[in-house]
Amino acid sequence: MNKFLFPILAVVLGFVIALITKKQKSWNTKLLLSFSGAFLLALTLFELLPEVYNHLDAKLTGLFIMCGILLQIFLELFSKGAEHGHVHVHKHDSTFPWLLFVSLCIHSFLEGFPIHEHNDMVYGVLVHKIPIAALITTFLLKSNYSKLHIAAFLLIFAAMTPLGTYISNSWTAIADYVHIINALVIGIFFHISTTILFESGEGHKFDLSKFIAIILGVGIAYFI
Repeated sequence: MNKFLFPILAVVLGFVIALITKKQKSWNTKLLLSFSGAFLLALTLFELLPEVYNHLDAKLTGLFIMCGILLQIFLELFSKGAEHGHVHVHKHDSTFPWLLFVSLCIHSFLEGFPIHEHNDMVYGVLVHKIPIAALITTFLLKSNYSKLHIAAFLLIFAAMTPLGTYISNSWTAIADYVHIINALVIGIFFHISTTILFESGEGHKFDLSKFIAIILGVGIAYFI
């Protein structure tokens, strides 16, 4: 059940963090982003990449991973990078951000596919979604959208990853394509995690706290 509950728990925790820290500086959220980016990247390399290469032709796997990177770049044309911490919601804009919503839901749905009963990718998705959910909640609460719209946004966003997991584990019609989809997701994770890590330093200055967060993310991913 953890594979279904943890992604939902991540959004709940992100919502709570946003409520607690909405009047504070975003330093802690940036630190959590750095940790999550390193953790997700390392777990993808340690867990998901070898699994996909064991089931698909090597060159074809590389092609699908590149397609995943391109897919994420395409999605970010609409989400503006919300998947890795960039959320731009205007306070006085009362028009619901449908493009942001659809893009995030597609991303969230796809990241549920690599989660199985016997792998640890659910922890990578859990850690990745917490700061993203916190940032999305913060900006939505600062917006002029109705509480009903905000609640619906977060509920559907939380449900999309478990839905992807359920389909990948239960639908026999899609079983032959799961590893291809997982290769796409690897590309998505590569793009997101590396973008977070490249952007984690302000002005390319060395930041010891963020460096430690990155080392911890890689270390914990290796030993779990």
